[in-house]
Amino acid sequence: MLPRFSVITPSYNQAAYLEQTIQSVLNQGYPDLEYMIVDGGSTDGSQEIIKKYEKYLAWWVSEPDHGQAEAVNKGFSRATGEFVGWINSDDFFEPGALLSAAEYLQQDARLGLVYGDVRSIDGNGATINIMHFANWGLDDLMCFKFISQPGTFMRRSVLQQAGYIDASYHYLLDHVLWLCMAQLAPIQYVPRLWATARFHAAAKNLSGGERYGQDAYRIVAWMQADPAFAERFQRLHRPIWAGAHRINARYLLDAGQTRQSLAAYWKCLAVYPPAALPEWRRILYAMLLLLGVRDLRERYLDWKRKRYEHWS
Repeated sequence: MLPRFSVITPSYNQAAYLEQTIQSVLNQGYPDLEYMIVDGGSTDGSQEIIKKYEKYLAWWVSEPDHGQAEAVNKGFSRATGEFVGWINSDDFFEPGALLSAAEYLQQDARLGLVYGDVRSIDGNGATINIMHFANWGLDDLMCFKFISQPGTFMRRSVLQQAGYIDASYHYLLDHVLWLCMAQLAPIQYVPRLWATARFHAAAKNLSGGERYGQDAYRIVAWMQADPAFAERFQRLHRPIWAGAHRINARYLLDAGQTRQSLAAYWKCLAVYPPAALPEWRRILYAMLLLLGVRDLRERYLDWKRKRYEHWS
C-alpha cells in the first residue's frame, strides 16, 4: 500500500505553463495523491486554469503573498501525506516520478529525502541539458553541490523537523532546506529522470544575477555560526568558500554580468582550485565573451539544442 503523497505548486502569472504543470501531476497515476496549488493572486488567467481542474485538487487558493517561500510553506503546513514534493508552475514532472520516489522512500525509512536527475528546457520546450547528479551527503551540500528542486521528494516528518522554508531567502531557499534536512537524516540520489525545469527569460535563475551570490554568502555565514554545522565548517571552510564563489560566478554569467563572473571565478580558483576546474568551459566562455566574440551564447544554446534534440 503506497502512502499518501502531497504535492504543492506555487504559482504567480504563469498561465503559459501552468496547465502543463498541473497535468504532469494529475497524470502521475499515483493512487493517493493530495495536490494543492497556491497562487499569488495572478491576473493572467491562471485562476481560470486552476478552476478547470479544481475537482482534482485537495485545496487551492489565489491571494497575494510575499513570494515563493510563503506560497510553498502554505502548502507544506496543510500537507497530510507521508511524502511531499513541490513543483513550480513553469516546471513539470516526468511520468512515474512519484511512484518511483515513493518506492525508494519506502525501502529505507531512515531517508529524509531522495533526488533524481532533471532535464532543462528553454522557453520553447527544446531540451538544452540533462542535469545528472551523484550520491551526495551533508558535506557536499555544504560545499554548494546543488540538487535540483523539481526532482527532489521529501519525508514529511523530516521536513517538519527542519522547519519548512526560510522565507528570508529568495534565490537559494531550496538549498537551505536541503541542508537543514540533510543534517537531520540521510539523503539519497536515484539515477532516474524525475522532472523537467524550464529556463526562460522571466525565470529567476536567469534574472537573479548577483542575488544568488548574496544568498550563497549568507549561507556561508549561517553555517559558520550554527552549532549544527560549525564543526564541519571548520574542516571544510576552503571548499565551502570556493563553492559560494563558484555559485556567484555561475549566476552572474547567466545574467550577462561577464566581468563580475570572471572575478568570482578567480576568487574560487584562489581559495580552492578543485572547485573551479570543473567549470573550465564556463570560464572559457566568459573570457571569449569579454574578447568580443559575437552571438556566442546563441551559438552555444543552438549546439545544446541539437545535442539533445532527440529528447524534445
